[in-house]
Order: sequence, then C-alpha cells, then structure tokens
Amino acid sequence: MFKQFFSKETSRLAGRGNDGAAIEDVFDPPFEIIAPEKHTSPFVFNSPHSGRIYLKQFLAASRLPLPSLRKSEDSFVEQLFAPVVSLGAPLLHAHFPRCYLDVNREAYELDPALIAGALPRYANTRSARVIGGLGTIARVVSESEEIYRAPLALGEVLDRVNSLYKPYHAALGSLMDASMRKFGIAVLIDCHSMPSTHLHDTGDERPDFVLGDRFSASCDPKFTQLVAEQLTAMGYVVAFNKPYAGGFITEHYGHPGQGRHALQVEVNRALYLDEASYRRLANFNPLRRDIGRLVEAMMAMIPVLRDVPRAAAE
Repeated sequence: MFKQFFSKETSRLAGRGNDGAAIEDVFDPPFEIIAPEKHTSPFVFNSPHSGRIYLKQFLAASRLPLPSLRKSEDSFVEQLFAPVVSLGAPLLHAHFPRCYLDVNREAYELDPALIAGALPRYANTRSARVIGGLGTIARVVSESEEIYRAPLALGEVLDRVNSLYKPYHAALGSLMDASMRKFGIAVLIDCHSMPSTHLHDTGDERPDFVLGDRFSASCDPKFTQLVAEQLTAMGYVVAFNKPYAGGFITEHYGHPGQGRHALQVEVNRALYLDEASYRRLANFNPLRRDIGRLVEAMMAMIPVLRDVPRAAAE
C-alpha cells in the first residue's frame, strides 16, 4: 500500500546541502518512509513537522511571507535522525509543512474561526489546541500570527485530512504493526525540535532536550530515564515533559501495557540551527553523530522494555 513512499536513498537525508524550503505545485510524494536495508530493531522513528515543501496555492492564500510560515517547522530534524536507518530502524517524515496540516493532532480538531460555514458534528472544536489556533489546520504560527487572508472552505480542509493526514497515519500505524509482528514490541520515537526561547519566556534558555512520555503514560518511565541518563552523560541538559509532554501521536501510539511505547524527543534548535535564516550551523554534524550514539544506546535498552508487564499501564 505504501510502496510509493518507501526509499532506501539515505544519503540525501544524511547530507543534503539545500537549506531552503521548496515551492511546488503539488506534494510528490507528501511523505516518505526511509527503510533500512535490514529491519533489525523494533524502533520506528517519525519526524512529522520537518516538511518544508510549500505549495504555490497555499502561499497565495497566506497573508504571511514564507520565512514567517517556517517558524513552525522542525527544520532538518529528519536529517538529524538519519543515522537511525543504518542502525536498522525505519524513519518516516513528512514533506508537507506543519502549518499546512498537522498530523500531531486528532484528524478533526477543526477551528471554527478559520473555516467558513458549519462544521460537521464530529469535529472537535473545543480542544485547547484549537482554541489556541493550532488545530489540525493551523490558524496561526508563532502563537499569534494569522496565516490566512480569508476563511477556508470546509471542502478544502477535509481534502487535506483525507489526502495527507489519513495516509500518513496509516503508514505510521503500519510501521508500528510491523515492529509488533516481528519483535513483539514497538517503540516509536517522535522526533521534534523546539525554539530556543518561547514567546512568553523571561529570557531563560531552554534545555538541550525535552523528553515527553505524557508523564509516564505513553512509554515505560525506566526507558525514558535511561535515555535521559545517556544524554546527560553526553553533556546535554535534559528536561522531562515540560514544556512538551507529547501530543496526539505519543498519546495515540503509546500503550506500554500492550508492548507499544512512544517517546517524544524535542531538540533545542539553538544546537544546530540559525533560527533567523533557517541555515544549519557548524554543530549540525556533531549533533547528528551524537544522536546516532544516543540511538545505539536506546537499542541496547530494549531488554528494559521487554520486561514491562503487559496491561500494567492500561
């Protein structure tokens, strides 16, 4: 079903030289699964927010310039985590940008302030994310900058959900199911990056990494702690669940009592990115090597996850 989205061309992830966003007529393809030569690990890596292909039609409908739209990008995260493929795990990443459609939401977290006309009864219009303008189809970037010149037609919104959201989650679910069948457990690492400062921060620097396991609900806490210890040993500052505990993806796919674990990893963009120009810094390659070392250590932690009693966290 997803054959057209599979690729083994990992070299372009590992060292692509283009730091810019692409402007295209269509998403072709909308997302990609980078498959290892041999699937030897129960891990699945997912980068849902690193897409940087912007449709011409979307840019014409936006009141914001491209650099402003890119504020919500987890720029180059799929490249930072590229070493996982050579370690035997698949990597799924989006080509469409988060501000166009956010797969880290419920399918129908729809914003009545953005969409013209009546919404279907099944739409979730009252979640905190929708109220903040950050539903499945975001109304704002950077918490306050309105994206669109005019309200969107419901048909266009549903088309994005049907053509992007549903196939993406079908692919992610398929990868998790494949790991369960082959290894008896599945471990999703949801890969993100965070701004070095928050809009309402007082100026204090954020940690280097934030690990989100929804306060131990989506992943066995012993595994989360071991990941943190590994990062700390490598010289990084680590926080747990604040300000990012994990979104829809960790909540939906993380069920430790069923042998399915999901951990969100947020990387501070200041470690690898010029946040004004969206260009990679000199530390990009050293950080990528460290992430490779981290993933090797994660794979050595698998016995901890196999010892989790089934249904203990349900």
